[in-house]
Amino acid sequence: MTTASPTPPRKHFSMIREFHLADVFTLGNAACGVGGVFLAMAFMASQSLAQFLWAAALAPAAFIFDVFDGRIARWRQTQSALGRELDSLADIISFGVAPAALGFAAGLNGGWDCMLLIYFVCCGVSRLARYNVTAEALSEGANKVKYFEGTPIPTSVVLVGVLAYAAWQGHIGNALWGGAWVVGPWQLHPLTLMFALSGTLMISKTLRIPKF
Repeated sequence: MTTASPTPPRKHFSMIREFHLADVFTLGNAACGVGGVFLAMAFMASQSLAQFLWAAALAPAAFIFDVFDGRIARWRQTQSALGRELDSLADIISFGVAPAALGFAAGLNGGWDCMLLIYFVCCGVSRLARYNVTAEALSEGANKVKYFEGTPIPTSVVLVGVLAYAAWQGHIGNALWGGAWVVGPWQLHPLTLMFALSGTLMISKTLRIPKF
C-alpha cells in the first residue's frame, strides 16, 4: 500500500519569491502612481506648488519604470501572464488614476469635468483590458506586439506635462486656461476636453500605433 507523499511546507511570502526583476520595476511604476495621487491630495490641502510639481514629476518616473520592465523581461526572457497583468494594473494607477487626480487637484472639478475624468480613466481600463486579451493575436507568434490598437495609456504623461506647465505659469485653480463654462446644471473647464480626447484615442480600434 502506497502512502501519499507529504505536502511540502509553505514558504512565507511565496508570491513575492516568484517575482522577477521586471516585476520589481513594474511595482516601481505602481509606487510612482500612488505617490502621485497622494501628492495631488496633499496639494489640495496645502496649495504648495512644490507638491503639485512633484506629483507631476512622478508620471515620467513611472514611464521610465514602465519602459524598463518590458525591456528587462524580454532581455531575461521572463515574460509571463502574471507580468502582463501586473503591468496593466500598475499602468492604470500611474497613467489613468494619477493624471485624473492631478487634473482634479488643478481645478478640473466641475460636474462635467468629473464626468470626463471618470470617462478618461474608464477608457484607460478598457484599453488595457483589450490589450491583454488581444496581445497574443497581435504579436503573430513574435515576442511582442507589432502595433497598438489605439494610443497606449502612458501617453497620458503628455496631459500631466500640460498641467505641470500650467501650474508653473500660475494657471491652475481659478486661473485655468480657457476659464470655466456653465453648461446646464454643471460647470465645465475646456481644459478637461484634453482628457476626453486622450481617452477616446485610447479606445480607438482603427488607430494603429507601431510598437518599436
